[in-house]
Amino acid sequence: MNNNEDLNGLRGWLILVGIGVVLSPINSLVIGVEMCFQLIESGSWEAMTSVNSKSFTPYWGELVIGEIIFNVLMVLVSIYIAYLFFTKHFLFPKLFIIFSVISLMAIPLDAWLITKVLPDVEFFRTEATDEFIRAFMYCSIWIPYMLVSKRVKVTFLEKIPNKEMQSTTECAS
Repeated sequence: MNNNEDLNGLRGWLILVGIGVVLSPINSLVIGVEMCFQLIESGSWEAMTSVNSKSFTPYWGELVIGEIIFNVLMVLVSIYIAYLFFTKHFLFPKLFIIFSVISLMAIPLDAWLITKVLPDVEFFRTEATDEFIRAFMYCSIWIPYMLVSKRVKVTFLEKIPNKEMQSTTECAS
């Protein structure tokens, strides 16, 4: 067996990536559904979106709906990324990196938007800071891994365009 064959496959550190890829959409769904139920059950949605309410907050409804739409899109993309992972598709590393960076950048953007709608809220509350640090650490570990790992380079080769042409050219040589 040559070295590339030894490295090919969803083994080694890729097992941890796979666990994260599988848990990501599940975690996002649970948190999103919980948030929606809390908003509705607590009466916060009604209080903050009804113009006649003393707690009415302009743009609160739009912010929450925007967050829900963004999170649903992120869940759908994360499911697609999981599919790419398990099919060893060549696009997986690139989309994984893009998804990770977008997830990281969304945290300060969301914090900033919240301060625009709710000026009394601190830009980086403890929860947002902790979430940003976790996402930053995640990106700091897994993005370089996707870029330099030999296992990643030899595993994610499925459906590469012109792969058939490359193999027929090699056979003809």
